[in-house]
Amino acid sequence: MKDILVSALDPRHFLGKELDINVAIEHLNQFLEFDNYELRLAGKKWEVYKLGRSQIELLHPYENSVEITHIFIDEQIKKCDKKLAEGDFDGAITNARSLVEAVLSAIEKEFDHNPPESDGNLPKLYKRVQKHLNLSPGQESLAECLRQILSGLTSIVSGLATLRNTMSDSHVISYKPLEHHARLAVNSAKTLCDFLFETKEYQMQKQKDSDTTGAI
Repeated sequence: MKDILVSALDPRHFLGKELDINVAIEHLNQFLEFDNYELRLAGKKWEVYKLGRSQIELLHPYENSVEITHIFIDEQIKKCDKKLAEGDFDGAITNARSLVEAVLSAIEKEFDHNPPESDGNLPKLYKRVQKHLNLSPGQESLAECLRQILSGLTSIVSGLATLRNTMSDSHVISYKPLEHHARLAVNSAKTLCDFLFETKEYQMQKQKDSDTTGAI
């Protein structure tokens, strides 16, 4: 079924046609989401993704992770915003937390090709990524203001993990979230993911420049 969908939605089939491929994608995704699947643009082709508990997996025999870009992050935030607009505050919180975990997992894999198996512990995952990105707030060389901001990011991760457990639709809800709670979760996730992505790009470019300088 996956191969049929990917083949049928080859963008070349829609060149010069009145039918907008995005309309077809949106229509199909309404049905696929019931089984936790989704069509998503990967490069110039549409692929089928499985929306798992802790990460977003591409259904491809040689690939099990999604490339993290600003486009990907913005797409996920739009999904959160859609749920906010629909009044699905529990779902928005779940999506926000899942986005953070997907970004963290993808970043970890770029620095560690054999990362520890995910156990769903978001703070633990963030702590590992912190080391890869040199974001530990305990560094003596950091100005106090930066140390406070980095400590705040750690608090955001811990808060999202706890909020999801008590207020999202993935667990028995012990406290019903209000709209401003859900918006706080979504906006915090976006800020965090944007910063992590930019930091990852900086660190990898820094490493690349170092390797080039050191090469004979």
